[in-house]
Amino acid sequence: MDISELRDQIDRIDAGLVELYRRRMETVSRIGEYKREHNLPVYDGERERSLLNRVGEMAGEENESGVRAMFGMLMEQSRARQLLASGRPSALSREIGEAVKNTAPLFPPKAMVACQGVEGAYSQIACEKLFRSPSIMYFKTFGSVFSAIESGLCRYGVLPIENSLAGSVNSVYDQIIRHHFYIVRSARIKIDHALLTLPGVKPGEIREVYSHEQAIGQCSEYLARHKDWHVNVCGNTAEAAKLVRESGRRDAAAISSAACAALYGLQRADADIQNNSNNHTRFICISRLLEIYPGADRTTLMLSLPNRPGSLWQLLTRFYAQGINLTKLESRPMPGRDFEFMFCFDIDASVYSPAFTRLIAELEATLDSFSYLGSYSETV
Repeated sequence: MDISELRDQIDRIDAGLVELYRRRMETVSRIGEYKREHNLPVYDGERERSLLNRVGEMAGEENESGVRAMFGMLMEQSRARQLLASGRPSALSREIGEAVKNTAPLFPPKAMVACQGVEGAYSQIACEKLFRSPSIMYFKTFGSVFSAIESGLCRYGVLPIENSLAGSVNSVYDQIIRHHFYIVRSARIKIDHALLTLPGVKPGEIREVYSHEQAIGQCSEYLARHKDWHVNVCGNTAEAAKLVRESGRRDAAAISSAACAALYGLQRADADIQNNSNNHTRFICISRLLEIYPGADRTTLMLSLPNRPGSLWQLLTRFYAQGINLTKLESRPMPGRDFEFMFCFDIDASVYSPAFTRLIAELEATLDSFSYLGSYSETV
């Protein structure tokens, strides 16, 4: 047989597979209707494991892994079809629907907002981009911002979550695992770092530099050219500027924003010192209550998976099956548990889309540890 004949044979096999797929989905829909009528759960883990073992044995050793992978994807799609046919929205789907219905049509222009750091921090800049006239309470740590939201002291909190150069803010992700909250909006801020000193200080006088660890990482190339400088980590870039001002030391400098130079009476000894001019930090705005404002097209999810081969792949196939794009995947170790990780996902999907509703219902029905952290839009 030549290549054209072999391809014709493949085409006929593919046509048969498509017809079998169509028939299987029709049968799956009838099963979903049956489960709805008899109040049976959509997910049947024992049935799925048995099916995978059976088709794996049928395929033989050479094809077992490929067939199991293919049927794993097929079962994800079948489960979604059953959920649709069952006509039963999950508890979380109902909660999201109520939030969409009851949230005000406009994001509030004024609110009491918690930020980490001091006056002049980038969190403040993000806060003022999100709110027209915020009342800001400053806290020393990221954990304190989360606590202020949970206690009701502040309605909202603004926190950095990732930077385009230095990556994720791991200390915030660690707090995400510990606290209960919802993300209601996000903002992307252009970051321009400057070297700030007391007025009149020459670069040759500098011996110590202060800044936040993320800013230090973002300016690593610049700092590498000044090997005689001792670099000190502090809680916030604005806090670093304030420290230099209050210390009165001519041998100290801060990596901070130009706004902090004016705020704390410092001079810009050098400007735009970050490794790359395309330096942005993404901030999230969190709330104790679930609020979903019009236009929400990004969702953050948090979940843990069993420690076995293929568990992450099986999860990712669910997003693919629904045609939903992942824009962020972050893993962090779970406190007090050896070799167990919590995964945070950002997905690009409208909260109003049927695919989003099916995905949420499926995750809630099949995962033991799953948290929905909110649907929102991003201000740029």
